[in-house]
Amino acid sequence: MANRTIQRSAGETAFQLCNNLFMALMVAITLYPFVYVVFSSISDSRLLLSHTGVLLAPLGFTLEAYTMVFKNPNILTGYLNTLILVVVGTALNLFMTSLGAYVLSRKGIAWTKPIMLMIVFTMFFSGGMIPMYLLVNNWLHLGDTLLALIIPGLISTWNLIILRTSFGTIPESLIESARIDGAQDFSILFRIVIPLSLPVMAVMVLFYGVGHWNSWFGAMIYLRDRELFPLQLILREILIQNNTSYMSGNASIEDVEAIGESIKYATIVIATLPILFVYPFLQKYFVKGVMIGSIKE
Repeated sequence: MANRTIQRSAGETAFQLCNNLFMALMVAITLYPFVYVVFSSISDSRLLLSHTGVLLAPLGFTLEAYTMVFKNPNILTGYLNTLILVVVGTALNLFMTSLGAYVLSRKGIAWTKPIMLMIVFTMFFSGGMIPMYLLVNNWLHLGDTLLALIIPGLISTWNLIILRTSFGTIPESLIESARIDGAQDFSILFRIVIPLSLPVMAVMVLFYGVGHWNSWFGAMIYLRDRELFPLQLILREILIQNNTSYMSGNASIEDVEAIGESIKYATIVIATLPILFVYPFLQKYFVKGVMIGSIKE
């Protein structure tokens, strides 16, 4: 069969060319800050300190900043604590959100509308930071534990609504057939509803996982033991409080400032790369999952 090609008019070709150029420009603008950070992290610290303007290539090549960052025990314990938060926190988030979404999505359950109104109410009004601190620290006694960063945010209202809408699209006749065969609610949820909602569940993993990975404010409020600090709180100390001198080793006073800049960029790369590696595996579910969760009928 002969290949058929679509003939485009001059206007369509010009539009396509302009569209491609515009998208390429947007990609470059979006990508350049990260490229700048990567180039800076592997550049010679003295050359970097004296450089101004756009950076299109590394200024020399050295991994000294990464060596110093990984020698810092706070970075390693921060990584471990953040991984625990991401894995355990995301698993508990998915479990609790799935339970709530399943109950609220099924027909015949009493008081679903008033319950949903109360849940939505929390999206617009909250008790505030001080009541939350008193609740977590004085009433639940979770202060200075990693559970203080997980328990208060077990269910996100926005994610619950998305998952409830997705679960609601599963035919009720399928649920009833499972009940007739003797399946209970937990079996229906974990053997039928969740397997049929994998794109939305993948989106939930991305939302909750990124949330835990980037979280630092809760840790700053509830944690006092540095052994429990997540990576983002350590990163905040390095970047905002400019506290890099203790990682500069035996460097001279003149080199501390220069090495400190490279350490900041290396720390940003180390804190960013893991979530960038995870995103491509979930990206293919992202649009489909959000669209399913947003459909109301």
